[in-house]
Amino acid sequence: MPRAVPERDAECAVAQAAAVVGDWWSLLIVRETARGRHRFDALQRELDISRKVLTERLNHLVDSKVLEKVPYQRGPVRHEYRLTETGRALLPVLVAMQDWADRWLLGDGTLTGTADEHSAEAQRVHELVGDRLARFTLPVHSGGDLDPVDGGSAATVLFCYPATGRPSPLPEDWDAIPGAVGCTLENRLFRDAYGDFAAAGVAVRGVSTQRPDEQRVFAAAEELPFPLLSDMDSRLSAALRLPTFRAGQGLRLKRAVLVLDRERAVRHVQYPVTDIPAAVTTALREASALSG
Repeated sequence: MPRAVPERDAECAVAQAAAVVGDWWSLLIVRETARGRHRFDALQRELDISRKVLTERLNHLVDSKVLEKVPYQRGPVRHEYRLTETGRALLPVLVAMQDWADRWLLGDGTLTGTADEHSAEAQRVHELVGDRLARFTLPVHSGGDLDPVDGGSAATVLFCYPATGRPSPLPEDWDAIPGAVGCTLENRLFRDAYGDFAAAGVAVRGVSTQRPDEQRVFAAAEELPFPLLSDMDSRLSAALRLPTFRAGQGLRLKRAVLVLDRERAVRHVQYPVTDIPAAVTTALREASALSG
């Protein structure tokens, strides 16, 4: 069971946070609810956890206002577990932990915006094929919020990129980080091929952790015909466990391209992306095949 905070640490924010999510199972439950697994049986099956322990942890997270119980069936009443605003605020912490482990535990400590194709993180991304993206919206550069998946299109291409140098300058030594360079080129290539994507009934969305106002300036300057989504709160990163790297005091998405169908299932993944023009061509081919 989660431990109470000792009186000597009552004013320590780290201790208070650890009392809520410092337990192994509690963190993994937050991870799975972010991925769209909200019901007791689905959580138990995915985590391979006993019903008793799962019940205890769920009750603790509800009491801590990280999760809320939402009825989805009446007679008998059954509930599913959804992240609250408090719980969603934990997602950047979860992604930062993943980033730390990818670099320092599963990797060799090198700062990189890409990955070896045989690495654990590459395997994790490729295992997304067949998974369904949970329903949520992200801030869009043109204002408001937008679903990452266009339900009116046969397929949606999500291309994730680290950051563009306009309008904010890129972090110092950005060019020295493997895989970081090429974001403006990637956006331009998707822009130039956008007519072909649209003709095939395929939606295109770019995603970075930059703020919508920054993306707005870039989209206007480059005359982008597709939306740029901001994952500044790590909702997409947590939902898909996307790889990141830390630069300029912030987490940046590593370059990846995903193709999803209208049912929100991931049908194709490119990661790592080492040849940007080829990645755009491949995305068009794979997405067009779904609109067949």
